[in-house]
Amino acid sequence: METLKLTAVWDKTFPQSDAVTHRKVTFTNRYGITLAADLYTPKNAAGPLSAIAVCGPFGAVKEQASGLYAQTLAERGFLTLAFDPSFTGESGGEPRYVASPDINTEDFSAAVDFLSTYEDADPERIGILGICGWGGMALNAAAIDTRIKATVASTMYDMTRVSARGYFDAMDADARYELRRQLNAQRTEDARNGCYALGGGVADPLPDDAPQFVKDYHAYYKTPRGYHERSLNSNGGWNKTSALSFINMPILAYSDEIRSAVLVIHGEKAHSRYFSEDAFAHLVGDNKELLIIPGASHTDLYDNLAVIPFDRLAAFFGEYLK
Repeated sequence: METLKLTAVWDKTFPQSDAVTHRKVTFTNRYGITLAADLYTPKNAAGPLSAIAVCGPFGAVKEQASGLYAQTLAERGFLTLAFDPSFTGESGGEPRYVASPDINTEDFSAAVDFLSTYEDADPERIGILGICGWGGMALNAAAIDTRIKATVASTMYDMTRVSARGYFDAMDADARYELRRQLNAQRTEDARNGCYALGGGVADPLPDDAPQFVKDYHAYYKTPRGYHERSLNSNGGWNKTSALSFINMPILAYSDEIRSAVLVIHGEKAHSRYFSEDAFAHLVGDNKELLIIPGASHTDLYDNLAVIPFDRLAAFFGEYLK
């Protein structure tokens, strides 16, 4: 197991709850990468407890939205685990700042490994929750990992779809070819330089013609509201070639085979809403639900406690992790 340098201070973008016990833990995925996580346990709770692994958004760290979700659900009686994906945050893995549809799906299953063997968690009552790009990873994990009894995808992106087709599927085959050409030329440049060039995080300063959703990202990642020093989106972003493996590996191909319960949540005003609606349309079974939050944007579901339906989340996990 890699030796990780874990911060000892509370450096989250949200205040610490006095109803929850928090501690740092580590675990290893099947690729030998050691992941760092925050474990939240409701105080005075008698185990074993229903447990939930949480990750996302894409390019964020556990000190941001996923930690907020995890702590808030712990306040409602669940044992929760918010983790940094491979190659990011406090987790291990080299090279840094790269994503993988395979490895990041495995990260969810590795979190389930940890919870399945943790003394205060009930291995028969484990769920997962993915935010933004990790909503798609969560659905992919639920399709392969039968230990997962309930899955929530909140303000979901399908990163393989948007990488291969662009927003609203605007890219054709010629545009995809040009993207592949550029990314592979960057691979050569990286090999020549002996390092990986970064693509840049959220634009700062904002261009005058920035669309509203980019302004929303800026308002979260680049201001005290959500900025974090380890967050890719708050700083230099992913490495430029990170998108290569997403272009031809659609992660939702087998989501219609998910037999466990799924709750898909999205904001009515979110630019990304179509990802959740299309993903939900592919799901099968009467234990699947799509919840559209009136008036909400994509980033409202990152940290707006007045908008995130935590009561519904708690009821969903309470029903299917019993």
